[in-house]
Amino acid sequence: MRQQPGMPFNPPSREFTLRPLGTSLQGGYFLVFLQNVYTDISQALLSTNNMEVQFREFSPFDLWIWLEFDHVPSETEKQYVEELFDSWFYIGKLGGFNAENLQIQETGVDISYLTYDEDHADNALMAPMHNKGDFEYEGIWGRCWFDLGTSDLLALDVLVNALKQLSKDFVDLRCIVVGGENEDWPIERDEADSWYA
Repeated sequence: MRQQPGMPFNPPSREFTLRPLGTSLQGGYFLVFLQNVYTDISQALLSTNNMEVQFREFSPFDLWIWLEFDHVPSETEKQYVEELFDSWFYIGKLGGFNAENLQIQETGVDISYLTYDEDHADNALMAPMHNKGDFEYEGIWGRCWFDLGTSDLLALDVLVNALKQLSKDFVDLRCIVVGGENEDWPIERDEADSWYA
């Protein structure tokens, strides 16, 4: 299309920015292009990861949650996982997973000018988590012990949703297993009992 005289020139937008690398300008642009392609492909492959969710025997007051990684996790990946679990536990410790008081959720999509029922919230039974252990790792597995206290099972839905997104964006997780124990990584009863002390 011919540019009309007197009209401003608006170049077509690009979805990626080329920056020269190395001593060769043309070669630098090509390297950046390859880097962009590699990044896009890597992110696309990672985003297709579908973390499996499994449940075994479940006891809310003596619960082990297991994670299977795609590979032996790095220290950075461990940090991502542990910070997610710590955040989840702190919300639970404060009674955040209380299914008896979900006024906002139960209102529906339009919550404009919602009248929050303070009496209902104050009269709802407390639902705090009680305790957690330290995260442990062995090979491609990680595990952590929890006493979920009187928190509602809503907590596990929130955890699974968060882990699924973490797996797509940052840490490649094969599955989460709620409850039970692995035959090749047994739980020492003294170890589990020590968290109550």
